[in-house]
Amino acid sequence: MSETSLRWTSADLEVLPDDGKRYEIIDGELYASKQPHWHHQFTCMRLGRFLDEWNEQTGMGVVNAAPGLIFADDDDVAPDVIWLSRERRATVLGADGKLHAAPELVIEVLSPGSTNERRDREAKRKLYSRRGVDEYWIVNWQRQQIEIYRREQAALTLVATLYAQDILTSSLLPGFACRVSRLFDDA
Repeated sequence: MSETSLRWTSADLEVLPDDGKRYEIIDGELYASKQPHWHHQFTCMRLGRFLDEWNEQTGMGVVNAAPGLIFADDDDVAPDVIWLSRERRATVLGADGKLHAAPELVIEVLSPGSTNERRDREAKRKLYSRRGVDEYWIVNWQRQQIEIYRREQAALTLVATLYAQDILTSSLLPGFACRVSRLFDDA
């Protein structure tokens, strides 16, 4: 098999070294990321906290950080933060502790570097679009902004770019509201 036709699978991930990198497969291509930056992780935790506080009040679903999300043998990723309804969780969470279908909301916090940014903006957006994610947030902690993509005509389409002074809301999350700047405070 030539290198150009090599397709990575979930089974290949199982034998990779536990070297502190995050490995993901998108359309059979292997992606490796270094340990995340302090501000990246801080932003993930803040997002998770605010979503979880809202979720505790509503009881509508579940928030989780970096869950395994296996769409297919050659599409195996770990988004930064997800939210899924209790109804969907009952159908997508496998006995292996991994999700096997799309959560309603996926959030990726950009890591520094053009390769990382391209993966989140292009490869992952296409994957999440193809696999049925309803809403996708790309969070840029360096610029303190969030791009909101929503499913429109079977594709995730950019519907808003929010800045520090804006209020983050979502039709998926009735009553959820958070000033964007709060995600980056004290980082």
